[in-house]
Amino acid sequence: MRTPGIFIFGMVLAPCGWILELTSTVAPAWRTINNIPGEPSDLVIQQGLWDICRTFTSSRDIQCSQQDTRYFGAQIIQIARGLMLSSLILNIIAIGVASAGVRCWTEKPNWTVAGVGGLLIFISGVLTIIPVAWYTHIMTSIFSASTDVRVGYCLVLGFIGGIMEVLGGLVMSIGLCLRCSGQKRVPSPARRDTVPSVSSGSSVPYYSKQSEMDFSRAKTQQDSRPATSTAYRARPYDTDL
Repeated sequence: MRTPGIFIFGMVLAPCGWILELTSTVAPAWRTINNIPGEPSDLVIQQGLWDICRTFTSSRDIQCSQQDTRYFGAQIIQIARGLMLSSLILNIIAIGVASAGVRCWTEKPNWTVAGVGGLLIFISGVLTIIPVAWYTHIMTSIFSASTDVRVGYCLVLGFIGGIMEVLGGLVMSIGLCLRCSGQKRVPSPARRDTVPSVSSGSSVPYYSKQSEMDFSRAKTQQDSRPATSTAYRARPYDTDL
């Protein structure tokens, strides 16, 4: 029972990205407005997608639930709300689908289901990056009571969360690519080397190494034996002549 590393990578980044997205969505700090004319110098207004807070840096007092119809009526605010909520919901569904595909409790994961879950996680991250990047680009052009407009921490958290989901979903989508291309990771069968066997009914004689040595020794002894000449054997008959 072993979970592939690409699935572990995606299943860790997706929940972390979702938490950062949730904080970015509900917290009222997409941008901060400082040095407002006619207001105390320590006043800082924090504006988010759903709420606006007035913060005094000297006393640490916070007054939320402030109304600003011109700010909340901006087009980017309405679009960012819809995209961020869609991203949060889609990410939850994607994590559930990916968990069913990874199946850490079984021997092998389902590469197709896990890849689809990774693709949904990737889309969820894109849905987060779009409103965050758009809001950052036009942040100074949205109506504000001062020209001193700064980036809030929610934009930073949104960027980090979206990038984590994009990376995690992209890595998990490799499983879907492998499935579609027919290159699913299956261990190759062990190589078996066949050794030819000598059957008892074979017509070809079987010579062992010992037999070859005996044959060579006998041939050497036969070659070293002195030859008897015909002249030597005919010598007794020469005396009779």
